[in-house]
Amino acid sequence: MSQKKSISSTDLLMIANQLIQDHDAYQEGMRATSVEERDGVLVFKGEYFLDSNGLPTEKTTAVFNMFKYLAHQLSPEFTLE
Repeated sequence: MSQKKSISSTDLLMIANQLIQDHDAYQEGMRATSVEERDGVLVFKGEYFLDSNGLPTEKTTAVFNMFKYLAHQLSPEFTLE
């Protein structure tokens, strides 16, 4: 039986965005705007800061790593309602 807490996506995004802002790797504009659950893993999405040609920038890597961090931190604790 799962020990995860059931939570709404809105409430989870509030928690996630607070974690982002409190993180040492936070950069201006980083924000999770949506979350879904796949096979028990929370997948966060948001702006990836691509350049004008649609290519990744240094900030893209930082955002990807932040969303990965959120998945590792929050997936063991929460499940979406």
